[in-house]
Amino acid sequence: MIYSMTGYGKGTAAHNKISVEIEVRSVNSRYLDISLRLPSSLLNKEYELRELIKKSVKRGKISISIQLKRNGTEDEELTIDREKLKTYVSLLKGIKKAAKLTDKIKLDHLLQSKDIFAPIEQLYSEDEFELIKKALAAAIDELLVMKKNEGHELAADLANRIKIIEEKLDVIEKNAAVSVAEYFETLKERIKILIADLTPYNERLQAELALIADRADATEECVRLRSHLKFFLESLYNEDEPGRKLNFLCQEMNREANTISSKSVSTLITHNTVLIKEEIEKIREQIQNIE
Repeated sequence: MIYSMTGYGKGTAAHNKISVEIEVRSVNSRYLDISLRLPSSLLNKEYELRELIKKSVKRGKISISIQLKRNGTEDEELTIDREKLKTYVSLLKGIKKAAKLTDKIKLDHLLQSKDIFAPIEQLYSEDEFELIKKALAAAIDELLVMKKNEGHELAADLANRIKIIEEKLDVIEKNAAVSVAEYFETLKERIKILIADLTPYNERLQAELALIADRADATEECVRLRSHLKFFLESLYNEDEPGRKLNFLCQEMNREANTISSKSVSTLITHNTVLIKEEIEKIREQIQNIE
């Protein structure tokens, strides 16, 4: 079963006076990119939280917001950084002197600088941190449910597009032999017009024309394309992380379709290869959403 890279999850947990609310968002990305918005009191736990996320999510841009509350208020108590306050006051005095101002330094002036405030470091017990991990696990579980549901829809769409390609390939294979035979006869008729008496060249000419017509035969390419389609479906339903493999198969499918098109001597075959390439491009766009 495939997973989409887009999803959302929310988890909450509470015990005694502490409550936790965690939101997880995931969007497309080539690699795993985790962005954490944490209260300063949890910065020392960032590595451990990242490792927990990596166990469940393999690919995508993950944005996580963690909100902690104690006694119903944000767990972000502030204190004054006295050294920065002194530096800021000294700077204001220097500005006054340089500009020859007589105004007094007021509280409003000091409050303009957020740097003079520093969060009070909160230490969490193991039980309290377990509460945070519980909320994170709930948020990730909800995220994975959404990713799985979207993955199911993606798989159905991709399987349908593979079926369309197979139908177009059926048409190509049914018309391939006929079109090559018709091409052979067309070449023969054109040469008859150019050369009045074919008798001296008949045997050699038949062989040369057969070689030219054979170059228009795309049987091998059709077989390889059908094999890629089969392998695509097997990977789609049986592998845990098929995204990169499916992308590679798309490239190979497109390569075979291009070769069939270049060999084609039939407008019907050319038309169907164009439709096949359109479906391959749509598949390529869709698999960018797969984890």
